[in-house]
Amino acid sequence: MKKSKTVPENKKKWYKTNQICDLFDVSRATLFRWEREGLISGPPRDWRNWRLYTPENVKEIKKFIRARKAVL
Repeated sequence: MKKSKTVPENKKKWYKTNQICDLFDVSRATLFRWEREGLISGPPRDWRNWRLYTPENVKEIKKFIRARKAVL
């Protein structure tokens, strides 16, 4: 079983899953599939085990989507 990353309390900006989905116009299922397939790295999680995306995760997702559009 993978060790989950936990979110430090002192970080400034975190994005919830629904914010990321709205930002990139993708569904939760798509976002989670990309994570499961290793296309994007998994974000840290909070005490409830909910995903909280960092600005670095946002940059990674943006880069992945650009690369995917370039191929299509």
